Amino acid sequence: MSIEIKTATLEPIRHTFEHTKRRFGDKPASRYQEASYDIAPEQNFHYRPFWQPDKELFDKSRTAVVMEDWNVHKDPRQYYYGTYVQARAKLQEVTESNYAFFEKRGSADRMSEAVRAKIIRCLVPLRHAELGANMNNMFAFSYGTATVVNQGFLYNAMDRLGIAQYLSRIGLLLDGNSTESLTLAKEYWMTDPAWQGLRRYIENVLCVKDWFEVFIAQDVVLDTLLYDIIYRQFDEAITEQGGSDLAMLIEFMQEWHKDSSRWVDATLKTTVEESDHNRTTIKRWVDDWREKAVADLAPLAEIAVGDTAMAASLDVLNQRLAKVGL
Repeated sequence: MSIEIKTATLEPIRHTFEHTKRRFGDKPASRYQEASYDIAPEQNFHYRPFWQPDKELFDKSRTAVVMEDWNVHKDPRQYYYGTYVQARAKLQEVTESNYAFFEKRGSADRMSEAVRAKIIRCLVPLRHAELGANMNNMFAFSYGTATVVNQGFLYNAMDRLGIAQYLSRIGLLLDGNSTESLTLAKEYWMTDPAWQGLRRYIENVLCVKDWFEVFIAQDVVLDTLLYDIIYRQFDEAITEQGGSDLAMLIEFMQEWHKDSSRWVDATLKTTVEESDHNRTTIKRWVDDWREKAVADLAPLAEIAVGDTAMAASLDVLNQRLAKVGL
């Protein structure tokens, strides 16, 4: 007795959703494409915002930057909610292991009092700056136009909350969970002359109404300078002073900034290349906020690293801008 098994190929009636079919063609779309493109409505809104009746929801006039189609942007990481959560879970797992190892070995006790004091003064107050960064990215998320851009701001904002919490934990690890370091860090943030420039800068950005200018001021200019000063130069300086174990506590911030920079650079480059108007507008913003950031960060950079720190971080920013056409 023989058995003949036949196979049949069934063509699916629909390969993808209509919105991805219109943009990418009638073929299977990736999860990133399905969750990111052409999601935000562009017409037939129910009502205008009560707090801003001259604007529509997702109004493109909320920024001076003009794009024929905001959905031409693409996150090189291809983050939508699922991939974003998975990536952060992996990074958090490594970080939690580092923190447990630091505490188990009693690494804080092996640091000199001077090193611990410098970390508390030059690093821990950044938890307040990260909360400001969270608010700025949430603003851009709230008033941006296309989901493919906006979701990047939301993920960035949530990451900043996580970084603020890790900075708080660093303070607790250094003082044996007594919270004295957090109280002292807040005092530095509120009164120390070294921090008042950064504090002023962030508060000024909070008042900006153009969401893309907020992106330039916070994610492009300030983050590039600040993360280079603190998480590269300060890390190297504190290592030479006997605080090498700090490196395992700030690995999350270092890896996150590399990851985030890919999205920031892609968003900036696509927008700049759209038109001469965008290039001119963004260059004006960059020049304005770069000048402010250099002046406001200089006192902190000198105390944390030395008098050459600001110039070194400025070179990093200028090289980054050159790569995206600025």
